[in-house]
Amino acid sequence: MTKFDVLTVGNAIVDIIARCDDQFLIDNKITKAAMNLIDAERAELLYAHMGPAVEASGGSAGNTAAGVASFGGKAAYFGKVAEDQLGEIFAHDIRAQGVHYQTQPKGTFPPTARSMIFVTDDGERSMNTYLGACVELGPEDVEADVVAESKVTYFEGYLWDPPRAKEAIRECARIAHENGREMSMTLSDSFCVDRYRGEFLDLMRSGTVDIVFANRQEVLALYETDDFEAALNSIAKDCKIAAVTMSEHGAVILKDTERFYVDAIKIRELVDTTGAGDLFASGFLYGYTQGRTLEDCGKLGCLAAGIVIQQIGPRPMKSLAEAGKQAGLT
Repeated sequence: MTKFDVLTVGNAIVDIIARCDDQFLIDNKITKAAMNLIDAERAELLYAHMGPAVEASGGSAGNTAAGVASFGGKAAYFGKVAEDQLGEIFAHDIRAQGVHYQTQPKGTFPPTARSMIFVTDDGERSMNTYLGACVELGPEDVEADVVAESKVTYFEGYLWDPPRAKEAIRECARIAHENGREMSMTLSDSFCVDRYRGEFLDLMRSGTVDIVFANRQEVLALYETDDFEAALNSIAKDCKIAAVTMSEHGAVILKDTERFYVDAIKIRELVDTTGAGDLFASGFLYGYTQGRTLEDCGKLGCLAAGIVIQQIGPRPMKSLAEAGKQAGLT
């Protein structure tokens, strides 16, 4: 028996979400549909230019942990905040969703990370992230007993931006594998892939990571190709299991020479794509740690992603466990 199904490790971020038009992105030199890293000065500037906004605890891996808990799984999370108001909001929210979270806050400076997310009429999100206290996450924040007692430890590729977080991830991988557990990662963003392509490939090929999540753009960026089929063949060889999402076309799960294609669920309205990939990972990892088939894992992932894109904010507002029952998946 393990204490946790999924431990996630990531940047603890509070999302500040507002709607805008494409001209706003152009005027403010924001790269659409990407995660743009910004400094404190630009964070203040963009916040001043934002329209009415909604604050919601986010961070890619935090969203995934919340999703696992919403399915009824046992989830834990490592991520660094500061001793400030946004830090208190983040800690309250993730614990309120039933996630084990005991990472100690780091003083009052740098402040808790925040991401200004601009959602255009097509539902696409453009993120502008000030990492703040996130960069303070290090090996000392690794709770060895939690890693040892988690079936899968999952981390976000974004963690490769703050250097000490790499040490924490490698320590997690060592503990996990010594205890017969598995490691998983998401490639996070095609720009992130461009920054760390060699290191990500090494994590996969060395066996440091067992399960990899990516979307179509990220897997093409990883192998520097326009040939999606070739990219799928490559990632299947480079890791134990790969789950590649394809937006409205669903997802494909790859293991050795096997492939499982899963359809996206039908939605009423695309509201906000923030958290879609994070919640896909929630559903997949929940199913995986419950011993479900890879096809069922993919279906649970598509269900969770389809639900979250019909709301504002990256964490499910309805019970995923209930949704899974209604869909005949749990």
